[in-house]
This record gives sequence, structure tokens and C-alpha cells, in this order.
Amino acid sequence: MTAETLRITEVFYSLQGESRTTGLPTVFVRLTGCPLRCTWCDTEYSFHGGERVSLDDLVEQVVGYGARHVCVTGGEPLGQPNCLPFMDRLLEKGLEVSLETSGAMDVSKVDERVVKVLDLKPPASGESHRNLYENIQYLSRNDQVKFVIAGRDDYDWSVSKLLEYNLTEKVSDVLFSPVNDQQSPRDLAEWILADRLPVRFQIQLHRVIWGDKAGV
Repeated sequence: MTAETLRITEVFYSLQGESRTTGLPTVFVRLTGCPLRCTWCDTEYSFHGGERVSLDDLVEQVVGYGARHVCVTGGEPLGQPNCLPFMDRLLEKGLEVSLETSGAMDVSKVDERVVKVLDLKPPASGESHRNLYENIQYLSRNDQVKFVIAGRDDYDWSVSKLLEYNLTEKVSDVLFSPVNDQQSPRDLAEWILADRLPVRFQIQLHRVIWGDKAGV
């Protein structure tokens, strides 16, 4: 078995619940561990534990689902260095790969073919001081930026970053998402419309279908 491994919390097949590929059948690979502790995190179960799996076995498992799309997520996937060669191997298999990353980790070495979904943390997350704004220079029209919003202050902060970094000109989509049970989806939608923002409103489709549980 190869010496290259990753610590994995779960691998599952579901519909993509967020981003511009919402609704598409996708294999999710959730890596274990995260250096952040966002106040509204919905995947705390991925912070610890997990199973160490070789890259060879993991790629074989992903390919076995027969899906075109793969989402590498966490936790914080880039917290494990072998995340990069893992994604490279998926690309070599002809798969479309997206990476959900917090924005607190360097993305400069991520292959440009990987769709980076960069999650900039607003103040209510408790982790906005961890945002690595240098990452924005490594984004392209292949990528997306997400803001998870827990109130009007978060919304105003997100709009300020949208304008400051001219994000709609740098990436394909800017995503505004309400925090589950904290931010009214209707209010967020109405703020976006009132301000005529060129962003994509989203809710977590998988939660609408299956509720709040792992593996969906």
C-alpha cells in the first residue's frame, strides 16, 4: 500500500446541495480535521477521529460510484497536505473536482482545474480574523466565493468584501447562504434583491430533502 494517505471522516454519494452545481449527483469526500471553530459549524463531527485511507484505495472508491462530480470537503481539506495529490489523481481520472475550503488556508498550489469554493468568514462566525485575503489573487472564473450569513451585520460585511475585492469579476459565482436556524432565508433574499446584488442566493438543498444529518 502506498505511503500516501488521508484521514477520512466519510465518503458518500448524494446530490450537491450548494454552489453552482446544486442538484447534480456528486461523490463527497469529507476529510477529517479543521483549524477553525466557526460558531455555526454543522460538521463538528469531522474535527476528530476518522480513518486513515491510502490515496490508491480512496480514488478507487470514488471512481466506483460512477459519478462525474466529486466534492472534496471537511472540516478543512487543505489541512492535510495529501489533499493536493489526491485531487490531482481525481483529475487524471477525468472527474470534475470541487474543493470546499475555509479561506484560511493557502490555495496557491491547488490545480487550476479544481473548482475552488472559497468560504470567507463573516464576523458572526468568530473566525473572520482567519481570512487569508491573499488567496483572492489565486481565484479565477473557474472558482466561487461563499459567504455564510448569520445576520444583517454579516450581510453588510459580506457586501463590503464583495465590492472591495470586485469578486463578481474574479469568479464565476458569489454565493450568499443563510445560517441554518439563525438567518431568515426570506430576509436574506429580500436584502439581495433590494440592493440588486449580482450574487447567487442559496440554501442547503440536502437539508431541505433529508434534514440535518451526516452522510447526505
